[in-house]
Parts: sequence; structure tokens; C-alpha cells
Amino acid sequence: MITAKWLAGHHELIGVTLGTLFGFLARVVMLRSDYRQYPAYPHGKIIHLALGLIAGALGAVAVPALMSKDYTAITFLSLAAQQFREVRNMERGTLTAIDHQELVPRGATYIEGIAVVFEGRNYLSIATALIVSFAATIIGWIWGVLLGIVCIAIVLRFMKGKTIKDIAEVAFAPVKAENASVTVGPVYMMNVGLESNLDIIRKQAIGFILTPVSDDAKVTLSNLGLRQAILHDLSTRLGVYRDDGEPALLPIAKLDLATGALGVLLLPREHGMEKALKAMQDVPLLESAVRRPTKANKTKGEPAHG
Repeated sequence: MITAKWLAGHHELIGVTLGTLFGFLARVVMLRSDYRQYPAYPHGKIIHLALGLIAGALGAVAVPALMSKDYTAITFLSLAAQQFREVRNMERGTLTAIDHQELVPRGATYIEGIAVVFEGRNYLSIATALIVSFAATIIGWIWGVLLGIVCIAIVLRFMKGKTIKDIAEVAFAPVKAENASVTVGPVYMMNVGLESNLDIIRKQAIGFILTPVSDDAKVTLSNLGLRQAILHDLSTRLGVYRDDGEPALLPIAKLDLATGALGVLLLPREHGMEKALKAMQDVPLLESAVRRPTKANKTKGEPAHG
């Protein structure tokens, strides 16, 4: 039977247990398979859940180790960081290998963003375990539980990144396929030689115009990696009306050089307008694609900071 006396005599064990538990829970809530179906179920999830448990345990045991002046615990944390970097490399390699089999590829920028996220979430698990273990060991298990709940809430906040609707106004635009030229609104997209392909585009295509809300957004939308991510996400959620070896039916995104607006041409399987609009607005904004030239211009002449 667990009594107050037993709890007082086993505070380190309780701290490690709670730290490991909340570190693992942090990884559980961050691991979700959505419409992209990545990581795959069940084996892909098992790998990352196992790593989350290891991350939680490493963060939790570091506190009692440091309290007993066993400073080699820092070495174990550095080894863990090295292993999680390998996770990033593993994800990058896996996604790059399967990207060649996609009708609409993710692109290198999207893949790198996913790999960074998987590495970073393991560090969040370690941080959660460290905080909970420290509170439970030094202050008391109740404080450990409370801080664990706070950490889970913060972790959930970190999962919510920006999307396309944060940097651009999304609107449908008419698609015209005449005289071998295909346009979306005012944006010229491509030249199509076969009349049969032009007929498919007239019947199946939908177009979007993404109007940037700021000068920074103009530069961000021009990023080729972000454009490819938009095309992949939309094709995943709405389907794509093409097969391998048909370049004229490949979704495409091109800039209106005069205004900085981005025209998007898509041939989806599903044509629900509300669903298509939401799919476009919810495309994640890649961290590596974000540019802020206006901020750089304001600080021109000031020394750079790392």
C-alpha cells in the first residue's frame, strides 16, 4: 500500500517514473497520422513511440543522476541528441526514397521540414521529462503532475504551425485552355500541344490565385519548395487526375511576376469547392521557406547575430 511515508522515501523513483511517463505522453500526443499517412501505421508509429519512451527515460533519469553528482549524465544526453539526429537522417532518407514513387512529389524542402519536426519532437519529450522529474523530485509529485500537464499543453501549442492562409488570400480563378495555352486567371501556366490533354484540362482542372498579404509573403510564396509542397498536399487530399508519363497533366504553380500572386493549376479527382478551398488554406507553411526581407532591410548595416 502506498502511503505518505513511502512517497517521501522514494521521491527519486517517483520523479523518474513521472518524468518518463509525461515524456512518453508528450511524444504520443505529437505523433499523429493524418491524410498524409506518415508515419505509417503500425510499424512507423512503433518506431517513434519507442524513441519517445527512450527520450522520456533519458530526460527523467538525468535529474537524480545530477543530484548525486554523477555528471556523466550529461554525456548520455549528448549521446541521445546524436541518436535523434540519426532519426532525422533516417526520415530524410526514407521520404526521399519513396518520393520518387509519388505522382506529385513532396520535394526536398517538404521532406527536410518533416525530418526536422521528427527530431525536434524527441527533444520536446526530453525537456518535458526533465521538467517533470525535477519538480517531482525536488518539490513533490503533485507539482510534477501539474507541470507535466502544463508541458503537454505547451507541446500541443508547438504542433500548431502556420498555414498558407496566414500569408496569402486564397481565391478560385477561372482556368482557360485555348490555342494550346493554359492560364489561371491572369497567370500564364504552360503550353499544351495535344487537344486531348486540353479537353481533360477544361473538364477536370480547377485554379487558385494566392495573393500575398505582405512583401515578406511575396518572397515566401515564390519559394519553389513551398510551391511543390502546395501541389503535393492538394493532390494528396483531393486526388490527382493523371498517370505516370503525362507531363501535361501535372499540377503546376507559377507566379504572376507583376503582382507576386501565385497561380495554382490542379486536376483533382474530387471537385467539392469548399473542400478544395479548405485544403489549400490548410497547407502547412514550411519553416525553411519563410523569408523576411523587410526585417533584413530595417536592420541593414547592423551586425549579424547567430
